[in-house]
Amino acid sequence: MKTALTLAALVGSAAAFAPVQQGRVSTAVNSYENELGVLDPVGYWDPCGLAKNIDQATFDQYRAAELKHGRVAQLAVIGYIVPEITRANYDFIPGKLSTADIPNGVAALEAIPSLGWAQIVFFIGAVDYYGVLGNFEFGKKYVGGTEEDLKTKELQHGRLAMLAILELLRHDSQNLVSPGFDGLDKMITGLPFLYE
Repeated sequence: MKTALTLAALVGSAAAFAPVQQGRVSTAVNSYENELGVLDPVGYWDPCGLAKNIDQATFDQYRAAELKHGRVAQLAVIGYIVPEITRANYDFIPGKLSTADIPNGVAALEAIPSLGWAQIVFFIGAVDYYGVLGNFEFGKKYVGGTEEDLKTKELQHGRLAMLAILELLRHDSQNLVSPGFDGLDKMITGLPFLYE
C-alpha cells in the first residue's frame, strides 16, 4: 500500500513537468499597441480594457468617437475661454436678453432661456447628424508632417482638450459653490494680460 502511494505520487509529480498540449490561439483579436495615438512615455493605455477582445471595426468605431469627442472638447475649451476675454454684444432675445447679461461658464446654465437651449440642442444635433466635424483640407497646408503625424497630433490635442474642459468645468463649479475659493477673481489666472 505504501509503495503504491509512493508510486502514484511520483507519477503525479512527473506529470507536472510533462509538456502540455497547446490549444489553438485565435488571431481574430487584434493588438492595438501600434495604432496611431500611441506615444511614449505612456504607450498604449487602456485601463478599463475597452479594446480587449474586440475586432478592428469596433476599434475603429471607438477611435472615431474619441476623435469626435476630442474635436468637440477643443471647441468647448475655446468657447469657454473666448467669452472670458471678449464679448459679442448683441441681443440674444431682442429687447429682453443681451449676450452681455449672460455670465460665463457654468453660471450661464441658468441664464439661458429654454428657447436658447432648444437652439443649442438643434445645432449640436444637426452637426452630429450631418457630420460637419469632418476632414478639413484647409488647415493641412499650414501644418507640416505626414498624414500619420497629423492624425496623432489631432488625437493628442483632443485628449488634452477633454482633460482641459473637465478641469475648467470643475474649477468653475467649485467657484460657484464657494466664490473666491482660490483667492482669485478671474477664471484664467495664468494669463493676466487677457483682462487688460
